[in-house]
Amino acid sequence: MKVLNFGSLNIDYVYRVAHILRPGETQKAEEMEIFPGGKGMNQSIAMARAGAQVYHAGMVGADGQFLLDICRENHVNTDYIRMTEGKSGHTIIQVDDDAQNSILLYGGGNRQMTKDFIDEVLAGFGKGDILVLQNEINLPDIVIDRAYEKGMVIVLNPSPFDEGLGACDLSKVSVFLVNEIEARLLAGEEYESGETAKEGCKTGKECKDGETAGKEYESRAEGGRLVDAILKKYPKAQAVVTMGEAGAFYGRGEMRRFQKSFPVKAVDTTAAGDTFTGYFVYGMMKGEAVEVVMERAARAAALAVSRKGAVPSIPWREEIPETEA
Repeated sequence: MKVLNFGSLNIDYVYRVAHILRPGETQKAEEMEIFPGGKGMNQSIAMARAGAQVYHAGMVGADGQFLLDICRENHVNTDYIRMTEGKSGHTIIQVDDDAQNSILLYGGGNRQMTKDFIDEVLAGFGKGDILVLQNEINLPDIVIDRAYEKGMVIVLNPSPFDEGLGACDLSKVSVFLVNEIEARLLAGEEYESGETAKEGCKTGKECKDGETAGKEYESRAEGGRLVDAILKKYPKAQAVVTMGEAGAFYGRGEMRRFQKSFPVKAVDTTAAGDTFTGYFVYGMMKGEAVEVVMERAARAAALAVSRKGAVPSIPWREEIPETEA
């Protein structure tokens, strides 16, 4: 079994700010740093640091050689990464004093995939191999269709959730890995900005232990509801809904599993979801019990949140405590 991540590689320009900018506002940045990133690259490195052998497919511009170097340093196979004209994909990331972030994404090389390139890459993979895919590249529908024809196991993190997903036949996806917002959109529900699981005690339900109890109660109730809604639309799939500090929820068929989060002092949440995804895919590839997979992924994500940057924050397998499950 081989793992192919067909995904983005970005240069992240990270600005530390007091708060996320509002429309029309000018604010000085306290700090600016440059990191390697992109959801695809983050997830490949997370899988590799977890212990998986990962092949990454993607494109970078002339400014992206250091991205290839970092992949290789982290034992990610770069045979399917091509250099292309123009700029690499990049992001402008604001990180505020509460470690929350806001991200502006420029596609660059990530948006230059072709059908011929997709076919060239997938020629090296077959039935039972795992495809990991996000929505930061163009032609995700072609990647899904071609991989499905070959009998690959398709793992999709539909982020960013935009109109590009409309062309994708999501019934071909084996595993959905989504945050709360993406889960609602995937389930076909409307989402109101600011509405999250943190509103636990404000929903009219009784909470026994203030805000903490509210978060856990709401996570279990809302996470389970969202998984149910996703699996109603895609009954053959598995679904994982991550809800930050409120935990994560897993579903497959009639099985459900809630995973608590592990409290840490948050520094930067940028790569938390990608770290969770990478460690989850590693555990899935190894055929481990879902409770072991979910706990390890949650512990890895907690470590990532406690560090700055995207790729630099992702922990190595030996840093993760043994699971309690």
